[in-house]
Amino acid sequence: MDILQRMDREHAEVVAMIPAELLDLSDIPRARQMVGELLATMTADLPPVEGVSSHDHHAPGPDGAPDVVVRVYRPDGVEGDLPGFLWIHGGGMVLGDVAMDDFATAMYAQQLQCVVGSVDYRLAPEHPFPAPLEDCYAALKWFARDCPGVNGSRVIIGGASAGAGLAAGLALLARDRGEIDVAFQLLIYPMIDDRNVTRSSQEITHPSVWNRRANLDGWNAYLSGNAGGDDVSAYAAPARAETLDGLPPAYIAVGDLDLFLDEDIAYAQRLLAAGVPTELHVYPGAFHGSDAFVPMSDISQRWAADRNRALMTALHG
Repeated sequence: MDILQRMDREHAEVVAMIPAELLDLSDIPRARQMVGELLATMTADLPPVEGVSSHDHHAPGPDGAPDVVVRVYRPDGVEGDLPGFLWIHGGGMVLGDVAMDDFATAMYAQQLQCVVGSVDYRLAPEHPFPAPLEDCYAALKWFARDCPGVNGSRVIIGGASAGAGLAAGLALLARDRGEIDVAFQLLIYPMIDDRNVTRSSQEITHPSVWNRRANLDGWNAYLSGNAGGDDVSAYAAPARAETLDGLPPAYIAVGDLDLFLDEDIAYAQRLLAAGVPTELHVYPGAFHGSDAFVPMSDISQRWAADRNRALMTALHG
C-alpha cells in the first residue's frame, strides 16, 4: 500500500522528513540514539508547562528487581488528593523513556487536574517479558497505594503504542490479581498482537512509519524470539486473552493508516462483546504516532479533544 497517497497532506509532509533508518531495529542501540536525538529536536522549543511540578519517585521493584522510577506530575496549588493517571510510554518495547513524554504528561496533569505518574520500565531485549509488565504493575501498586496526593479509588491507566499494549496487559493483570482497582484504560494505537496476521499488519511497510519489519523485531525482542509462538501469554499480547470480562472501561484511538488498525478494532469489538464499555475512534489519514508528530493538524487537534473529553469523564465523572 502506498500510504502517502491516502495520508492527510500535513501528515504526509512530516513523514517525508522522517529518516528511513530511524526504525531499523537491527541495531537497537543505534535506533535508541537516533530516536532520542529526534525527540530532543522535536521538543527543544517547547515551553515549560506552567503550574505543574514533577519529581522522580522510586517504587519497590517486582520480586527483588531494582526499584521502578515513576516520574510524578502534579498541578500546583491544588489541595487534597486528586485522581491518578498512570502513563506508560511507547517505543516498540525496545525504545523510549519517561523523558520523551515530559511535555505531554505535564499537560495531562495541568489540563485534567490530576496526578500523573510516568513509568520508567525496563526495555527489551535486555529485559524481555515479563519484566517490563511487572515493572508497570509494581508502579501501579505504589501509585495507587502510596503516591502522595493520589486518590487510590480513582486511578486510571494508559499509554501509546507499546505503552498502550503494556497498559492493556496491565489491565488484565490487575483484574486477575485482584489487588488494585483500575477505573479506566486509555489505549492509543495499542500494540497488542504478536502474531502479525491482520491485513493492516501486512500492508503497512513504509520505512518512515512504524512498519511490519520494525513490529516483528520489537515483538521478538519482547518475547525472546518467540513472536507468533503457541505459548505466548495474554499478558504480553492482550489480543490473545481468552476472556475480557471484568476489565475497566476502555478508550481506543488509532489512525486508518496504522499497522495496528485491524488488531485494535478487533480488540474493541471483543471488549464490547464482553460487556466492557468501550469507545473506539479511527482517524482517516492518520499514521502511527501522527498525533505526536503532527500535533497541530486538524486531525490531531480533534484526536486530542476527543481523548481529553474521555479522560475528564474517567477521572472526574
